[in-house]
Amino acid sequence: MQLNELKDFLADKADDMKAENITTLDVTGKSSITDFMIVCTGTSKRHVASIADNVAKEAKIAGLEPLGMDGEDDGEWVVVDMGSVMVHIMQAAQRELYQLEKLWG
Repeated sequence: MQLNELKDFLADKADDMKAENITTLDVTGKSSITDFMIVCTGTSKRHVASIADNVAKEAKIAGLEPLGMDGEDDGEWVVVDMGSVMVHIMQAAQRELYQLEKLWG
């Protein structure tokens, strides 16, 4: 899967679970660990964890193995690492506090 297809696929899988305010950030040249970040909001700990689980599950079904997933026990901020694309699923308070769009924009 090409990079643009991958980021669109992952954003779509987050959207399937009703993730809110989905934003894609191009961090090529700004980050040495990834090319794109997808940032979205879940409404509760359970919602955040469900979005992350769906993204990882659908990636596996498509033949893509996540490199890692962190934060699912807390459910406030979960990161799904797909290598060239990282998906950050956050509750609104964490998203406002860390402001990844401002940091990486």
